[in-house]
Amino acid sequence: MGTKNDIESGSNNKKALINRARTVGWLLFCLAIMVFVKLIRVQYYDEFKGKTWAEYSVKNDLKLDTIPAMRGNIYSSDNSLLATSLPYYYVGFDTKVADSVYFDNNIDKLARLLATNFGENTAGEYKAKIKRYRKSKTKRYLRLKSRQISHLEREKIKSWPFFNRDRKGGGGKFETIYRRYKPFSPMADRTVGGIDPKSGRGYIGIEASFDKKLEGKSGIGWVEMVEGGMKIPVGDALNVQPEAGRDVYTTLDMNFQDMAEIALRRKLTESMANFGCVIVMEVATGEIRAMANLTKRGDGKYEEVFNYAVAGSADPGSTFKLPTMMALLEETKLDPDRVTVNTGSGSVRFRGTQINDSKRGGHGVLTATQVFEKSSNIGVHLLMQRYFFSKPDTYLSYLKKFHLTTPTGIHMKGEKPPYIKDRTSKRWSHYSLTFMSYGYEMQMTPLQTLALYNAVANDGYWVRPMIVREIRNAEEIEDKMEPYVEDKPICSPETIRKVKKMLEGVVNEGSAKNISSELYQIAGKTGTAQKLINGQYTAGKYYTSFAGYFPADKPKYSCIVIIDTPQGKGANYTLYAGSVAAPVFKEVADRIYAYDVSIQKPVKDSLPETSKDVKWAGRSSDLKIISKELNLTPAPEDTEYAAASLFKKGKTKWTPRSVDSKDVPDLQGMAMRDALYILENKGFRVTFKGSGKVVEQSLPPGTNKTGIKTILLTLQ
Repeated sequence: MGTKNDIESGSNNKKALINRARTVGWLLFCLAIMVFVKLIRVQYYDEFKGKTWAEYSVKNDLKLDTIPAMRGNIYSSDNSLLATSLPYYYVGFDTKVADSVYFDNNIDKLARLLATNFGENTAGEYKAKIKRYRKSKTKRYLRLKSRQISHLEREKIKSWPFFNRDRKGGGGKFETIYRRYKPFSPMADRTVGGIDPKSGRGYIGIEASFDKKLEGKSGIGWVEMVEGGMKIPVGDALNVQPEAGRDVYTTLDMNFQDMAEIALRRKLTESMANFGCVIVMEVATGEIRAMANLTKRGDGKYEEVFNYAVAGSADPGSTFKLPTMMALLEETKLDPDRVTVNTGSGSVRFRGTQINDSKRGGHGVLTATQVFEKSSNIGVHLLMQRYFFSKPDTYLSYLKKFHLTTPTGIHMKGEKPPYIKDRTSKRWSHYSLTFMSYGYEMQMTPLQTLALYNAVANDGYWVRPMIVREIRNAEEIEDKMEPYVEDKPICSPETIRKVKKMLEGVVNEGSAKNISSELYQIAGKTGTAQKLINGQYTAGKYYTSFAGYFPADKPKYSCIVIIDTPQGKGANYTLYAGSVAAPVFKEVADRIYAYDVSIQKPVKDSLPETSKDVKWAGRSSDLKIISKELNLTPAPEDTEYAAASLFKKGKTKWTPRSVDSKDVPDLQGMAMRDALYILENKGFRVTFKGSGKVVEQSLPPGTNKTGIKTILLTLQ
């Protein structure tokens, strides 16, 4: 029980709080009165152009209007600008603002400037039209140019009469509009997205997905409504200024995007396919580096008109044999190199349905590993029949565990959910389990398939694909998207080890051995699915794909390629994924491998250990840097050009290379840049074949150049 002092103390605190609340209440009331008084004063006593705002509004149709905000920019991963809003302006003229003396003294000059710079009328026609509006009782405002002008043109016009803020002049107006500009267009057009010209809102791609962040907050300002529905800004004293939109920083790398689109476009054109898609993703983070989507148009050209990567779903075909094999390994712990099945002559009937392998005559007896590498439908069916036909729900539970039954959750609108049916579906049949095991009777997007392959590359840890890294207000980071990686692997380390070996085997020994590389190891799986047309799977119409990752020993990038309905040329042209989609994967991977030095093997580790003679030549200043990086004998500094011979254990012999003589110099070992510089300075016309460094020249060193104008260089 409290003491008397405690009770009195509590009573005093309560009174103090009541007094503070009363004080705050009176302050708020006084502030409201002050705001009301200010509004009355502005409306009826403050003047604009000699009139109160109330008078001006009644006589001139003054009203509040929205001031659009500057839309935020979209950037690539290296801060290159992908989309921005550029201001453009209509040039208008309120003919009744300037006083008579100023008008008469400057109208001729303005008319001449308009005729010279705009050219839509003669100086006399401009002058007559302006005077006609000035005398009219119903018209006063006209646009001086039918089309918009740029910001640079606006700055120039601001020095003209009536536009230069002269105290007795005035009348020149600029109506601001914003146009969305994409510097890299048409690259990644569908991914970056677009703006609805009427509403100014994003309607596809990143523009739509982050529209609320990009659009900013509109302002409010007074405008005068004049003839033709035009709005003239009349002052900014009471305007609420717009707040610019936030900037979106994506994970896209336009170098990767260029590589992907070039390779994809080439193959689509060659195979006359309907459409294609390439996605390149960083394994550890899920950051998407490239997302190319090309569709065949009526003129035979390919453009970005639909985002197949996110919204285009189809039967994945044999790329789905990866989760099937993972489920088999998880459930049975079988040794894929010991378990065998007899696939026979390449065709088998199952419950009235024909199952075929692509190889004529079949593969005969195969191990489980070979079933995967050679992409045998019969082999997968027999393994499923042996281990999962008695427990289909167990197989379906593995697909759920592998994140194949739900969308990836990428921060882009429009991702189509996967369709993986279960036994409660009305479409489930007694042969559904077999068809599903090799990628039929389901619908998945390329991104959803890639997410699984990326998880395998990431040692079993599933990573959510991401395409936006940050949201910024100027340079201040307001929102940072961190990579999302599941804390538990989707399967055991042993299963991951086995399927990684199988994926490498597909490239080394199986259905994609045509894309094997000597420089690095590719791991992946081909997929060729018959197209579902009018409810029927149609022979000769294929949805081809290749999904995988590289370098296989230390995966950094995962990638998927889709080529839809390749047509081919000639009787010997094959329409399967190994010859259509896989080569695109290799071209993209090769170019990325050459571009990203972090995934290349160290040069010094690949130098010969024998006494094999390796020669190169160039500027001594360049060779000095190279020799230092490679920990070789330092290049000489007392000569402009030098040549090197590399012997056992990195010992290097340097020889001065003279290029001052009028005779043909020794160019062997030089890069094309150095050889071209030397020869053109000596007056030669240079032709060449190949790429790399000079290995042969049509004129031997020391040849007198008299009368000789052309030299052929062979590069390798």
